[in-house]
Amino acid sequence: MINQTNRRMVTIAMMVAVFLTAIDVTVVSTAMPHIVGELQGLSLYSWVFAIYTLTTCVTTPIYGKLADLFGRKIIFIVGVILFVLGSVLSGMAQSMEQLIWFRAFQGIGAGAVMPVTFTIIGDIYPGEQRAKMQGLFSGVWGIAGLLGPLVGGMFVDHFSWRWIFYINVPVGAISLILVLKFLHETVERKSKKIDYWGALVFTAAITALLYALLNGGTAHAWNSPTILLLLVGSLMGIILFLWIETKVEEPMLPLSIFKIRVISISNILGFLLSFVLIGANVYLPMWIQTILHHSATSSGLTLMPMSIAWPLASTFAGRYMYRIGSKRTTLIGVLLVSLATTWTLAIQLDSPYWYFIGLMIVLGFGMGYAITPTTVLIQSAVSWEMRGAATASNSFVRSLGQTIGITVLGSMFNASVARYAREHNHSTIEVEALAHALHQIFIMIFIVAIIALIVAIFLPSHQKILEQQKNVE
Repeated sequence: MINQTNRRMVTIAMMVAVFLTAIDVTVVSTAMPHIVGELQGLSLYSWVFAIYTLTTCVTTPIYGKLADLFGRKIIFIVGVILFVLGSVLSGMAQSMEQLIWFRAFQGIGAGAVMPVTFTIIGDIYPGEQRAKMQGLFSGVWGIAGLLGPLVGGMFVDHFSWRWIFYINVPVGAISLILVLKFLHETVERKSKKIDYWGALVFTAAITALLYALLNGGTAHAWNSPTILLLLVGSLMGIILFLWIETKVEEPMLPLSIFKIRVISISNILGFLLSFVLIGANVYLPMWIQTILHHSATSSGLTLMPMSIAWPLASTFAGRYMYRIGSKRTTLIGVLLVSLATTWTLAIQLDSPYWYFIGLMIVLGFGMGYAITPTTVLIQSAVSWEMRGAATASNSFVRSLGQTIGITVLGSMFNASVARYAREHNHSTIEVEALAHALHQIFIMIFIVAIIALIVAIFLPSHQKILEQQKNVE
């Protein structure tokens, strides 16, 4: 067992790592207009984010399995080093094309940092303490969401946008030093059989799928040979990957974990809630800026209440989920998310600014109450040697949910605006067209939230979950 001092220092190291990767998204978002102004290439704007999401999504389950095979410490160290190196290269980029490639490299490192961090916390804390710590770490994520725009703005205004990447070097170094000194783990030394073919086929299949989703309807028509070929190839690749996973001795993504009811349902919830989250994060600020004509800063600040409510709810959920029941806690969270999406359906052209603030507070509380219990339940449902893969599966589906969500919603939005323009013979985008398109988005995330609520009902009872945890622990 790890002693109290080492546990405390490792926890600090994990908090630093979570902060490192969490703040990256909001910092880069704030600085991107200045980056595009210097490097040019506005048409490549979205790829700076998309490529990072893609490589993170693809590598997450691979690192999860490697952490089970070789131990958490070495995989965490490799992930942080790759992330920091990718950050330095991104800061040195001289063109948008270079920045995109270096962001892809950075995402490869991020694919290890997040799931392995939460796996380590799952290892060093027992059941109820584990729940409290997951709530605390959600709080760190919320703080990063608050500070990101401020830090990004400060660097851009007073130094250079390149420092949003360079700052990751000392932060990453702190995390590495603490882990090297205080995390001691015993990994059974045996012959390791890595599922190379599974990793290769999985990477190719998911990359083809995400590329098709990111480019369908924009660079290529949905019915174009390129997109159809990518989708067919992705489907064949996924089928081949599943077949490989049933044959190899050490599968990259053990399919057996999905036979565990609490893991399969929690992962479905993670996917659906991430779909809703990305829709709210992107399109509610758009309404405030384009319909209500508030400033970009004002629309960005709309997300701040959620960044405060989420960690608060996560803390409460982690502290009390074993008292009121993990299933009940999750249902409260999904119910609040459903309430928030119902609220979006009532948004009008003259809705006041406070209306959106209240909506984001409810959404933040819902996400905090729903995500924290499911993360803890997944970790508690398996033994040490499977915990990395189980945690990574959850990180993967949540990342995939956001990627597919923004792609589907973006396609709906563009199609709605174009249809309005054709029907009304307008060459310019009017407020009515934007409002109509955004309402279509709100209806979609409402439907997805209701599906999530139905799925949450099928979680095992709290008593069954406790009995399973006792058998695992």
